Amino acid sequence: MTSESKYFSKYGKSFQEKIFQSLLNDHRWAAQMIEVMTSSYFDVRYLEYLTEKYFTFYNHYKTFPTMQLIVTMIKDELREGTDILLRDQIIEYLMRIKSNPDAGDLSYVKDKSLDFCRKQALKEALEESVKAIASEQYESVIDIMKDAISKGSPSSIGHDFFNDYEARFLREARTACPTGIPHLDKKSILNGGLGKGEIGVITAPTGVGKSHFLVAMGAAALRNGKNVVHYTFELSETIVGTRYDSNLCNIDSSDIIDKKEEVLSFYEKEDFGRLIIKEYPTGSASIVTLRNHIEKLMMKSFKPHLIIIDYADIMRSTRKYDSLRHELKLIYEELRNMAMEMSIPIWTASQANREASNAQVVGLENMAEAYGKAMVADVVLSISRRPMEKASGEGRLFIAKNRAGRDGILFPIRMDTSMSKISVVDNVSEVSLQDAVNSDNQNMKSLLKSKWKEIQG
Repeated sequence: MTSESKYFSKYGKSFQEKIFQSLLNDHRWAAQMIEVMTSSYFDVRYLEYLTEKYFTFYNHYKTFPTMQLIVTMIKDELREGTDILLRDQIIEYLMRIKSNPDAGDLSYVKDKSLDFCRKQALKEALEESVKAIASEQYESVIDIMKDAISKGSPSSIGHDFFNDYEARFLREARTACPTGIPHLDKKSILNGGLGKGEIGVITAPTGVGKSHFLVAMGAAALRNGKNVVHYTFELSETIVGTRYDSNLCNIDSSDIIDKKEEVLSFYEKEDFGRLIIKEYPTGSASIVTLRNHIEKLMMKSFKPHLIIIDYADIMRSTRKYDSLRHELKLIYEELRNMAMEMSIPIWTASQANREASNAQVVGLENMAEAYGKAMVADVVLSISRRPMEKASGEGRLFIAKNRAGRDGILFPIRMDTSMSKISVVDNVSEVSLQDAVNSDNQNMKSLLKSKWKEIQG
């Protein structure tokens, strides 16, 4: 390639760096770009090198490498004494984009660069067509132009099972947001937590602790250095903030106001992620509302790693139906689309029906109004706490659905609503649903026998 082929030189170094950052962040867009650009478009040496390795890896394995894998590849290929300057430039650049994963203007960069590359591909096709006409190869002109027009379009045929086998045997690191509950985060169940683009739903009857569970999920993410956006449609921003203070600082929520200095001193010593709490009136926020808010946050260099929605059932649908269940199903489908497009996990809650109030275990059949909500979710957990168990803090956590691993497992838990904390009871192993039902039936039989003896006596 000649120097004239360095097409991105007109945009400057900063813009070119954001092009490669976009390739790393958005694999769908990268798959479009690979058809219309080459590494030689860059005039920045380390970006040209990285892009060449990035595209070569995709052409061989039919999947893009992760940031960690790229670093490993660079270390292996640019060892001490080979090209120290290039290696140091790459490492410094990768560290910069890791510390600032989304500058907020990447959408503009992607649109601008894709449009430029597609126009360039079309221009080259026209030049090739002129040569074909000059040599009287008229039939090939149509094929040349069709190919140029189709390049850069999102037209992946999918995973070719026998030809793309390499992609299935490449071990990819699962990037997940931990729940903070070791029994759930272990490999056989959630495999580290809720993954990027996934939706987790906690369902329970009213007053059982869904909002406290969501705060616990957000607090666990903050402890792991993740940025969290917490949307609340019933509670105020300050009340939710107090619950986070209580959970993170291990202080009863009723004592938070009197222990302001202790709370602030604790935060100065710890290194948590950032938390944004946003309140909307019940039934006023739609998926469009949330998208607009997240885009504003990204423009201010805040990239969320976890979204908490308390809760999706009381969001406003973007489309009106005669039946509420159809609106609820649409809301969950729109949330799923947003999670996948932004590559961010979402935790939300769902109201359980009246029959679940005294149930030993709350299952998928107890999700109020729309069973379709369970169909969209990747993980569905439920909490059951009978009235007499609330005072003692006892309850049960049931894995009703799980695409990442095992389900149908029941854990006895303790819930401390004064600190929004949930923990599995120590020294108690997981219990199957059938075992729980059998145990419940046995306890009921014992209770009836004792009552009968009292009557007879």
